[in-house]
Amino acid sequence: MALDETTEELARDAAQGDHRALGELLRRIEPDVLRHCARILPYHQDAEEACQDTLLAVARNIARFEGRARFSTWLHIVTANCARTTYRTLKRRAAEQSSDELPLQRPDARRVSVIAGSRLDLLDAMESLEADKPDLAQALVLRDICQLDYAEVAEQLGIPLGTAKSRIHQARKYVQTALGDAYGLA
Repeated sequence: MALDETTEELARDAAQGDHRALGELLRRIEPDVLRHCARILPYHQDAEEACQDTLLAVARNIARFEGRARFSTWLHIVTANCARTTYRTLKRRAAEQSSDELPLQRPDARRVSVIAGSRLDLLDAMESLEADKPDLAQALVLRDICQLDYAEVAEQLGIPLGTAKSRIHQARKYVQTALGDAYGLA
């Protein structure tokens, strides 16, 4: 999400308590947030739910935006976290359904695109990584989902560049192994 300077300025104003700026900011970022959520979640309705959660999180937490990094970087992190939370919530809801309702199943290749099925497997792998090694998951999200460069990842996490690269490498290996297991390639 590359935001223009006007949007960055609106974010700084909103963080200072300007309600008009916050409203305009939310209006401007909504299409980009929805596109970003749709890249993470395989179903449009889920992406819309994650988008709304992201906009709500931005509205509630904008005062925490300190302006040390670009707003777009902060927004990437909030968006990725909300999309992953939406996925976990939907997965939990499906698991709680009674047996007479349709349970959440692995996507049927004849009815769901390969990309959607792959995204679900990737989200499962990311969920597992987050549970086992949250520091690796955070680095991977910043690099591969938010598309920050290695130096920006290191800066956001407050760690040396070499440590950031190492965490990202380890996280990718973890996810690769998890996906290999999911597809019987291990």
